[in-house]
Amino acid sequence: MPAPRPTDLQDRALGAYLGLAVGDALGATVEFLTPAEIRRQFARAGGAHKEIVGGGWLNLKPGQTTDDTAMSLALGEALLAGGGKITALAAARAFDEWMRAKPIDIGNTVRRNLLRFRNTGEAKAPESEHDAGNGAVMRALPVALATFGRTKSEIAAAFEAQAHVTHNNPLSDAGGLAVIALIHAALAGSPWPELKAIAQALAAGHPQYAWNKRQQENPSGYVVETLVAVLQAFFATDSFETCLIDVVNRGGDADTTGAIAGMIAGAWHGAAAIPKRWQKALNPVIAQRCREQAERLMAVSISIP
Repeated sequence: MPAPRPTDLQDRALGAYLGLAVGDALGATVEFLTPAEIRRQFARAGGAHKEIVGGGWLNLKPGQTTDDTAMSLALGEALLAGGGKITALAAARAFDEWMRAKPIDIGNTVRRNLLRFRNTGEAKAPESEHDAGNGAVMRALPVALATFGRTKSEIAAAFEAQAHVTHNNPLSDAGGLAVIALIHAALAGSPWPELKAIAQALAAGHPQYAWNKRQQENPSGYVVETLVAVLQAFFATDSFETCLIDVVNRGGDADTTGAIAGMIAGAWHGAAAIPKRWQKALNPVIAQRCREQAERLMAVSISIP
């Protein structure tokens, strides 16, 4: 059974944003490792990775985050500049500015389509079966916060405006909208069965997303593998900490599975449920930006008529 819920909307929104960054920082350490490699590397810790210590293939400092958090914050700033609304052009410019700053990490699909935007000025990438990566979903949280309480068509338009800059793909769209729906349900204090129904509806419409099957290990950047791992971990655990430990120890694209699971679990359990040791370990500048955006994006969503 799930743990008791917080009642404060702002605590849930903050939990979602801090959860994203914490999951990113935790998972980055074991990104691209297999579960067996993680068990061997962390044998002295009981065979599981549980602390924000940096390192990994990017050689991160403890508490440092990757493109998942950075692109979310860039998108959040663009949303705030637009009064809570976003266009493909505004999103493309925000992402291009981020890329020009030479980030520590950037996905191949993101790089390719941002270079296309830079060369052509076209903010919307063409639809492609090859662009079903998780890069648009990992940065969905600012859209979720800014569109809380909006209609389904408004939510879809906002998500697709930013998503199609780099990932114009039906599976990516379906996964991203389901993640936003889960976050909205958690923010609203919906009962646990309603969140399960959202995940089940995603699988009914797109059978690739069936999550109640064999455990997804070593998930790749393919959006289906990413979200199956996230959904399995979220629905099989009863706390923020156990959810995040579960999903990142599956290895693979662990910074992104950690980030997405962190958004959903953070919105469900609230900021107070995120272990204090993880919050303290997070880069303080990043943590403060997450706190500020969570508050400002929720204020925008509530104020839009």
